[in-house]
Amino acid sequence: MIHKVDTAATDSFSEDQIYNAKVLESFFQKLQQNESENNQKINIVHIGDSHIQSDLMTNEIRKKLQQQFGNAGRGFVFPYQLAKTNGSYNERFYSNRSWESYRNIHPVKNVPIGLSGIGLWRDNGGFAIELKVKDLAYKFNTIRIITPQNQDMFDLATSSQTNLIQSTEKKVITHKIKKGEAISIIADKYNISVADIKKANGLKSNNIRAGRTLKIPTNETKEKTIKSSEFVPLNIESDSYSHYYNSDKALEKIYLIPNKNASNYELNGLVLEKDASGLIYSSIGVNGAKFSDYNKYPLFFEQLKALHPDMLVFALGTNESYDHLESANYIKQLREFISNIKAQKIDAPIIIITPAPSLLRKKLNTYIDDYTKDILDIAQKDGFAVWDLYDEFGGTSGVRQLKAQGLIGPDYVHYSKKGYEKQGKLFSEALIKAYDNFKLKK
Repeated sequence: MIHKVDTAATDSFSEDQIYNAKVLESFFQKLQQNESENNQKINIVHIGDSHIQSDLMTNEIRKKLQQQFGNAGRGFVFPYQLAKTNGSYNERFYSNRSWESYRNIHPVKNVPIGLSGIGLWRDNGGFAIELKVKDLAYKFNTIRIITPQNQDMFDLATSSQTNLIQSTEKKVITHKIKKGEAISIIADKYNISVADIKKANGLKSNNIRAGRTLKIPTNETKEKTIKSSEFVPLNIESDSYSHYYNSDKALEKIYLIPNKNASNYELNGLVLEKDASGLIYSSIGVNGAKFSDYNKYPLFFEQLKALHPDMLVFALGTNESYDHLESANYIKQLREFISNIKAQKIDAPIIIITPAPSLLRKKLNTYIDDYTKDILDIAQKDGFAVWDLYDEFGGTSGVRQLKAQGLIGPDYVHYSKKGYEKQGKLFSEALIKAYDNFKLKK
């Protein structure tokens, strides 16, 4: 079923699975230019909720599009593990210290919530964060660090060095206590004080027992080598949006360490790029998020510029329906979200993916049906494209069939890995088809 819109909309659907695809022409032109000249990076940024935070759907899209248009890098990543939540399977983060975190879905706080939608910070150093790429297709040459107001809070290192410090210490011998020996006799024998023996052995009294072994500090000294290891900071550069490092050799592991001139450390995310032209597909998702949650934090929109988006994809609505948000207010929050982006002079074309079918507390979710209709109704007026995932997956009436096919989870809200991958495959095919139609028309 296709939601009923005006005749022009129906005609557009007959040509493309993406409605109002004409608004994507500037993006398609960049794709076409890069196919012939092969000299630039093209950035897509996909923003959503828990359906996106897991990176299952978006990883499928990333793989499909990069197969056709080239792999210019993994794009935006965030250490979800340090915020004690789930993230992509493509990379793993480890830290020797704990971190404070806060999500944009909670009441507004003065914490560093920016591009990731999740604040992550520490107020002292002593940490090392290891980033390890698991999917070696995403080894990287350039890593960019995104912080509030682009502050210089972190250094990077690929290795550590061992420092050897030569020192001396008192030589210690041992003495086995014989029957009848007093601690004073032993002290006299070695020409040291009783207090020295007690200190060296942690004794609180002069009582000793035959058969035990005592440490006897002497006046002689011996050489001692003290080993310490420290990370070797790399030479980091900066631009208006990030601090970054570029390596001649592709890397699969790197460490974030404290910048010694900083007193607090706030991380909004990282960007991984390859020394290659092609497509970068960045995904940003927060479990439980709504358009209104992103709208609460201006830093999100300021930092979005750091990803230099050539196209934006939005996929939100499930959580709004759980709040019983009427469609008029949903559209109001969507428009505010777009307005906040444009206020940053980001002029990238937009595709909105309608919410996937789901049940609302085991009943038909009519809110998502309403959101989908209204998104399609305003698309041409507001100048964005739409991919109707709600329709592609059969609408709310198709939820039971999705369950039978193993595509949706037991909560009838979240999808299985197979389900998210199918969504990603269908979206990729729809976008490529719209691009092919663009080339045919030209």
